[in-house]
Amino acid sequence: MMVLYSGTTCPFSQRCRFVLFEKGMDFEIKDVDLFNKPEDINVMNPYGQVPILVERDLILYESNIINEYIDERFPHPQLMPADPVMRARARLFLFNFECELFIHVQTLENSNNQKAIDKGKLLIRDRLTQLAPILLKNKYLLGDDFSMLDVAIAPLLWRLDHYGIDLPKSAAPLMKYAERIFSRPAYIEALTPSEKVMRR
Repeated sequence: MMVLYSGTTCPFSQRCRFVLFEKGMDFEIKDVDLFNKPEDINVMNPYGQVPILVERDLILYESNIINEYIDERFPHPQLMPADPVMRARARLFLFNFECELFIHVQTLENSNNQKAIDKGKLLIRDRLTQLAPILLKNKYLLGDDFSMLDVAIAPLLWRLDHYGIDLPKSAAPLMKYAERIFSRPAYIEALTPSEKVMRR
């Protein structure tokens, strides 16, 4: 059975929980106290971070790598596009999310530098606003089908209130899209009690 070591407030862990519930398979979640991590976390992941997925002798870390593995191992419903060109585009999008959004999430989660936090909020706000036009005509980021891109960005959209990020009116299509994701049964199931209170 797969075991996911997960932080109860960690946006990266939330991605993996979301995928596991989307797949509807057997797994175990072990909550990790991020401020008092057990020793074996550093043994399993040299970077000392969660999420970590363990299946028999396989140990994986890094949320996008974990999620692609789960998607390939349990192909229904498929979350990465079947077509190699679309799959490559999806991977590029995921990479962009890490470089342009989630690098700032790390700052908001871990920094005490108010200047860096304010800059991070502004950059996230601007980048998310740029995504809004895609969602005027698309149900999800890749079109009509829910995909790994939607999984990847959902924890950030959920935490906008928590991080104190206000999006402009022009981002309304993005917020409607966020509600579509948040109403998915797997999304609701994957939320921890600590995450539920992050959003008004």
